[in-house]
Amino acid sequence: MAALLRTSVCLVGLFLLACGSREAAVVSIALHPSNPNIVYVATNEAVHKTRDGGATWEQFQAFTARRVTTLAIDPKLPATVYAGTMGDAIYKSPDGGQHWLPHNVGLKEHVSFVNEIIFHPDNTELIYLATTVGAFVSKNGGREWEERMAGMKEVHIVTCITMDHQHPRVLYAGTTGGTYRSEDGGTTWQKKNNGLIPDDVLNAAMALGVNMLAVDPRNSDIVYAATTKGLFRSTNRADYWEQIGQNLANQFISTLALHPTDPNIVYIGGPEGILKTVDGGKTWQAHNQGLTTMNVRTISLSPSDPQLLYLGTNGSGLYRSINGGAQWTPIPLTSHAQAAPAP
Repeated sequence: MAALLRTSVCLVGLFLLACGSREAAVVSIALHPSNPNIVYVATNEAVHKTRDGGATWEQFQAFTARRVTTLAIDPKLPATVYAGTMGDAIYKSPDGGQHWLPHNVGLKEHVSFVNEIIFHPDNTELIYLATTVGAFVSKNGGREWEERMAGMKEVHIVTCITMDHQHPRVLYAGTTGGTYRSEDGGTTWQKKNNGLIPDDVLNAAMALGVNMLAVDPRNSDIVYAATTKGLFRSTNRADYWEQIGQNLANQFISTLALHPTDPNIVYIGGPEGILKTVDGGKTWQAHNQGLTTMNVRTISLSPSDPQLLYLGTNGSGLYRSINGGAQWTPIPLTSHAQAAPAP
């Protein structure tokens, strides 16, 4: 494996460039909260949008000289889309991607990689970022940003961030120093590595990369961590972690997705493709039928239809499943509709 996903800007870039054409590497997928036909996809070259479930696509003309690294749709105002970039911080579109404006006030000039964007469920003007120079918050829809690193003295790179939507002041961050929890909306953080990795091991270079975190939407006590050393789960809000799926052939987990209503169903992705559990992690089954590349970068489950999933690979582009991952169909991004106008 050439790199740790989300963990090092240089290594991520090398990893992606080693996996085929730049357009074949899907970096991020953002699904509309209520319309399953609307999907945004970022590749190493461009941002694409479909309004008809992938039958046709439009490609937005370059709104930044830098590569887009992550996308997010405002769940309350889904015409509003945010794009995090490599080296150019944040861009925002108020009109479904037709026009983009930089929203970088307060972000450090050396923000080199935006890893993840999340919204408060009730007030989507309140936004959190995970970046290579720390965690940031905006209280006004991205117009201004403030750093939120109190308690994270050991780290600088925040690889991922997630929220307990039942208790939105509770946040979790994955970092190059393990995992952290905040109970005051990101103002202060506490390290939560018990069972995940000992401090003396963590101090070794590249000892652990936390690629993604997710809170069970039905049970706030349960948190999952996808890491470069396996899949971990906590049943007490990250106070203690236990590894699950120890028998998986490859313990590099790049992404995960939780079913919105069935806590026993979890999807994970990595170099061996997609695996699914229907019994809370006791057993796992490969769900790779239809994939031509196993190297999975990201997976997204539709908020409006749990059987509908989109998957991004590092070598053969975008795929869709309409039956919970049992079968995947490639969705070419090359048959574009007319390109969107430049801002």
